[in-house]
Amino acid sequence: MKEYSKDELKKIYAGRRAKLGSYMETNGICATVFIDSEEHRDPAIAYYTGHGNDAVLIIFSDGFSILCPWDENLAKLYAYADKLIPYTRYKNKAIDAVKNILNIGYTHGINSKVELPPYLPYLEYLRFIDALNNFDCRCSEDGCHKFTTDCRLSKDQYEIDCTKEAARIGDLIIDKIETEIRKGNIKTEMDVALLIERECRIQGCQRTGFDTLAAGPERSFAIHAFPNYTNAAWPAQGLSILDFGVVYNGYTSDTTVTVAKGPLTNEQENQLALVEKAYNECLKLYTPEHTLVEAAKKADSVFATAKRKMPHTLGHGIGLEIHEYPRVSTKTDSSLHFIPGMIVTLEPGLYDPQIGGTRLENDVLITENGNQVITHSRIIRLD
Repeated sequence: MKEYSKDELKKIYAGRRAKLGSYMETNGICATVFIDSEEHRDPAIAYYTGHGNDAVLIIFSDGFSILCPWDENLAKLYAYADKLIPYTRYKNKAIDAVKNILNIGYTHGINSKVELPPYLPYLEYLRFIDALNNFDCRCSEDGCHKFTTDCRLSKDQYEIDCTKEAARIGDLIIDKIETEIRKGNIKTEMDVALLIERECRIQGCQRTGFDTLAAGPERSFAIHAFPNYTNAAWPAQGLSILDFGVVYNGYTSDTTVTVAKGPLTNEQENQLALVEKAYNECLKLYTPEHTLVEAAKKADSVFATAKRKMPHTLGHGIGLEIHEYPRVSTKTDSSLHFIPGMIVTLEPGLYDPQIGGTRLENDVLITENGNQVITHSRIIRLD
């Protein structure tokens, strides 16, 4: 992917904060508080500053930002914020950090209204209210935090580039897995899971997007097998599933491969055909002209012809998190269309204890004129 300079990245993050600042100014909000901790992870801090985790971030209505990171040294290297104050200065207490930072940056606000994170537990929220009694504190599910989620719905060019790089590396890994299967070098679920872990690091990824799910025919009936992988045979005769993602510059891919090793039963062949048909039919609807509900209903209708039902949603957004808004589901807001810049999975699947599981999952970038499939997962057939 294109190499972004520090100046370019600084401009990107500042632009995102300025957009939030504009929203705050319009709505009479002085400052917005974000807290990322072991109690609750908030990807908004990475979105606005590039800092990975464990920090308090306050953004004021003019876009001015103060980041209070637990790891000051990492933040100095990788974070983009107007001011850094180490979290240790406040003895790692979020309330003390927020109180002091608000007083430092208050002159940047237009009034005293402060929006606190909606994910604060109620008792913690009351403690913040007491500590910030000179501010008009709010905790809204439909304010700045939702605005941030909505902004993240459509990726900017940097986010698209990072996700495409994760997708490219994931494709390389899938190709290597198929090669090693055919050579007989992958024999167990553990073999393939550890290959992914090793290869993604070799290719410059930070980590896998989630714990790899590898399930041979005896376990592939589970949507998400537990344990995630074992030392059982993989692939073996029947249907085996592999679900994994890799993270590049914070952005993850998400793909699922089904390995069909013959001879297969008629029921297994029919299941493979149904999933492939649902995938192909639904992909046509991943365009700005269509709603997410339309795509989800199409998958249901394909499976209904065989009196089968998919037990999970058709897809979900990806980005800084493996599961992001929106869900491609019949329960999603019926007015929500696919939006250019959105990156969503397409993952029809069917599962049966006797037949086994089949899922085909790729990541799809919605464009102005349609879509672009940025990963190349597939059903791998073995004799």
